[in-house]
Amino acid sequence: MENNPKKPRVQLDRESWVTAAVEVLAEEGIAGLRVEVLAKRLKVTKGSFYWHFQDRRDLLLAILHHWKEGRIRDIIKQTRAQPGKELAQIYHVIDVYSASRSRRGMMIELAVRDWARRDAEAAAIVAEVDDVRLRCARDLFLACGVPMEEASSRCMLLYAYVFGVSLMIYEKFDSDVLRLKRDIADLIARSQSSAEASGTA
Repeated sequence: MENNPKKPRVQLDRESWVTAAVEVLAEEGIAGLRVEVLAKRLKVTKGSFYWHFQDRRDLLLAILHHWKEGRIRDIIKQTRAQPGKELAQIYHVIDVYSASRSRRGMMIELAVRDWARRDAEAAAIVAEVDDVRLRCARDLFLACGVPMEEASSRCMLLYAYVFGVSLMIYEKFDSDVLRLKRDIADLIARSQSSAEASGTA
């Protein structure tokens, strides 16, 4: 008789479930995030899920904290500038967060924000991330010599552009999209104050 050994059972840790859940969240939103869907995607039984999580809510909180830690870590990394290079770093932040290569990240971001419209805990996490995001960007503008009030306005404008452009289909609007993006970056990054501080006024 032919011997057919059973395939070893897949052993998933908590992080594997969270990672898969984030992918489903990006594709289908919070409504599509169900234990059955995840188990099928990961090719395991629901029993594996309950080994790591008390219930679906436990998973949702794990996703929120995973997203928060990742976003804050990336924000700090992207806004850290060498002394004297703060203006260049502002351009870098605009480029990185408005680039098409960030499409997946933006899909996750928008899904989390949609979730936050209906869930107080999600809203608190998003507010915490946004506070870090705006403060880090404002510090770059302040380091360029921009006054506090203007720095606050410009960091808000920066992220309004980044999130707004991710929702728009604008390729037919202007034949030179790269120039358009450069011009917008200049408008955001270079106030009269920062231009004078860098000696380019």
